[in-house]
Formats: sequence, structure tokens, C-alpha cells
Amino acid sequence: MKKFYLPMLLIAAMILSIAGCGSSTSKTASGDEVELKEDGVFSFVVSGEFYPFSYSDKNGKLDGFDVAVGKALAKEMGLKAKVDKQKFHGIVTAVKTNRFDAAVASHTITPERKKAVNFSTPYYYSGPVLFVQKGSGIKSAKDLKGKNIAVAKGSTYESEAQKYSKDISVYDSDVTALRALSEKKHDGVITDSITGKQAIAKGFKVEEAETLGTSEQAIAVSKKDKQLLKAINKALEQLRKDGTLKEISEKYLKTDITKKP
Repeated sequence: MKKFYLPMLLIAAMILSIAGCGSSTSKTASGDEVELKEDGVFSFVVSGEFYPFSYSDKNGKLDGFDVAVGKALAKEMGLKAKVDKQKFHGIVTAVKTNRFDAAVASHTITPERKKAVNFSTPYYYSGPVLFVQKGSGIKSAKDLKGKNIAVAKGSTYESEAQKYSKDISVYDSDVTALRALSEKKHDGVITDSITGKQAIAKGFKVEEAETLGTSEQAIAVSKKDKQLLKAINKALEQLRKDGTLKEISEKYLKTDITKKP
């Protein structure tokens, strides 16, 4: 019996520990009951490396379009906002395994990602754009055969680049890829229009060559959190109606990207 006692205590302690790591049921401002990691707290994640959508300001605080949208959602739902950052390519897995309540991280809705997480209605619209070195002579994606293209790891732009070249370089962020392009380390970068234009405004020696398509960006939520997804969609609809989404977009991006083209 003595040999059996200690292992049983350890097992019991582990069970209690796991139980303590569970979710908490909270009520939103509209009365919806949702499961959250912390009672009354909407915990969301961004990449923190996708200016002007998410980045660290001079004081080290996370800011940007995605961050502001996440905070506006929390306020609309009557919850406290808690934002964290993670490398973009690992965010979907982090949400799938409930490390965060949601990702407000400019994820394009794709069939592959929909297998792992559920998506809200789109909160903005974008699309892949090819940027090249100034004066490179590359006018369109047709000129990329045999050329090197840089993209952000884990982004939809990576699969887009594979349509035009087998020579792909990956970076942790789109901004880093654009900087490398400006330094003549690559022939092109595929990213969204806003990020590319912001890089040009910062003095990067790149230019827009061709728009390659359109896409819908949405908030990712674990497949287990159906009530939270419902509450997020309800909050997003209100933020569209009262003009908050448009206001946030114009503040950070100087244009409204929240309306369907």
C-alpha cells in the first residue's frame, strides 16, 4: 500500500492541475455565454511583425489595425482585451490548441486553414500584389520564371509565389522580405498592397508591379468555440454598422479596406 500511495497522489495532483487549465464561461454584453481562457477576458493574438496591421510601438506596446480591431471587438462584447504576439506561421496552431481565444492576425480564409480553425465573417479585404526592385524591368508575374521571390513564412503569399517560380525565400514577416527586396537580395516580393505601399513610404526602393487577386481576411477561432464565433460575428456586424471598422482602417491605413470590393 505504501508503494502505491505516492503515485496516486501525483496522479490526483496532475488531474487537478489539468482541470485548472480549462476555460471559463463568461457572458458578453449581448447576453451570449462564451468559453474563454480567462473569465471576462478576450485573449487574442497577432503577429506583431506586419506593419501597419500589427507592430510594437516605440514603447514596446503592440499597436496597429489588427490590434485595434481586436480591442474594439472586446469592448463591443463587454470583455477586457488581452493581446499577445507570435510568429505568424504558428498562429493557427496556437488558436487550434486553445492557447488564445482568437487570432486577429490578417489571416486569409483558405480551405486548408478552415480544416484547422473556424473563421468569422471577413473584417477586411485585400489580395496578393507583386512588388519588385525599382527599375528591375519586371512588369508582371509572367516575368518571374526562374526568378527568386521572397514571402512571409506560412502566409498565403507563399503558395501564390509557387505559381510563378520554384525559387522561393521565406521570412518571418512581410516587412523583412520587402526590406531584403529593397536591398536587391531578391527579384520580387508578394504581399498585400497596403504593406507594400507603407514600405515605399518609408523609403524602401521597391515598386508595385501587378495585383494578382483578391482575398478575404477574417478572425480565426478554435472549432470548439462555436458560441464565441457567433459572438464575434455579432460584434463585427455592429462595428461595421456604426462605422468603427471604417474609422480604425482610415486611422491606421489611410483608406477603408473593410468594404467588399
